[in-house]
Amino acid sequence: MRGPTFRPLDYEIFAGLDVDKRSIAVTFTTHQGFLKSLCMPYSVEHLLNHVRKHFPGQKVAFAYEAGPTGYGLYDGLVAQAYPCLIASPAMIPKAPGQRVKTNRLDSRGLSENLRGGQLTSIHVPSAVYRELRHLTQLRDTFVSEMVAMKQRIKSLLVVEGIEFPPAPAGSQWSVLVKNQLRTLPCSPTVRLKLEQLLDSLAFNEQQVVKTTKEIRRFCQHEPELVQTIKYLLTLPGIGWVVASQLVARIGDWRALSNSRQLAGFLGLVPTEHSTGDRTQRGSITHTGDPRLRSKLIQASWSAIRQDGELREFFRSVCKTHPRPLAARVAIVAVARKLSVRIAVVLRHHRAYEIRKPLPSAPLTQEETGSQGTPR
Repeated sequence: MRGPTFRPLDYEIFAGLDVDKRSIAVTFTTHQGFLKSLCMPYSVEHLLNHVRKHFPGQKVAFAYEAGPTGYGLYDGLVAQAYPCLIASPAMIPKAPGQRVKTNRLDSRGLSENLRGGQLTSIHVPSAVYRELRHLTQLRDTFVSEMVAMKQRIKSLLVVEGIEFPPAPAGSQWSVLVKNQLRTLPCSPTVRLKLEQLLDSLAFNEQQVVKTTKEIRRFCQHEPELVQTIKYLLTLPGIGWVVASQLVARIGDWRALSNSRQLAGFLGLVPTEHSTGDRTQRGSITHTGDPRLRSKLIQASWSAIRQDGELREFFRSVCKTHPRPLAARVAIVAVARKLSVRIAVVLRHHRAYEIRKPLPSAPLTQEETGSQGTPR
């Protein structure tokens, strides 16, 4: 999402910063043109001392690319009342024929684009939302590791020609099945590997539970987070995990300027290449956090079972697409519609009001697939 509007005419000096963990390449320009470029250690104090020494009394604005160095430089500059833009790398204008890339050239490009008003800052979350984001990312890491361990265990059994213990749908990784895996007949070497994988799986499952509890504890101590999550939970299909991750990624809900902005932030809007009278739209843009987008699509499968309006919308989209792709396309369309509802709830900061239920038949197995996922 976008940050506050920047007016170049309000400033005299424009500093473009290309930042890595050890150094900062800086280029200074004015409205008249290029001033100088230099490289200095990564230090906010060093940068500000140089600015105060060489540009005393002048209005200086800074810009750098969003990247692995995070918001530390931004925090230091803003704390000293200097404006700073953090630009998304994908949204920085670049000459198509440029074949040389250096830190100095990148910093000069940022400085010139800042002077020309061609940069749009991302929305920088406050400290509370950054900490919540760390926790949700940590949970996602453990969930990914947990899924990877399950895949490795299954792959090991396939390689050794050992059948996975039979289990009903939805309980394939129950305690009973895991105990059976530990007693499968196999060679000592395979037994060791299987035991280690099962131990790693158990560790990651414990970490997911521990991190989830910490996220809940953290949110309970922040009244704004508690209230925002409470409102999101009134939406059909949205559970506590999805709600907490939405709040972590979106940050301050006051930054939402319109109801359609969130769909673009999540990468749920179609790509488009139109000219003249010809309109050509393609697949979704896939920008933003892929894990959050995946969670929202999963939540949409629950939403169409709970909400008759969304269910009928899902069916109407299915009718307009070939059968092999219909469910996939339709559920993404539902996720986009759900994102608009989320944006409305956040912008108005109120609970979702459920309309009078529409008469709608339940989803069939043919419509959703055997396990409720796109075919």
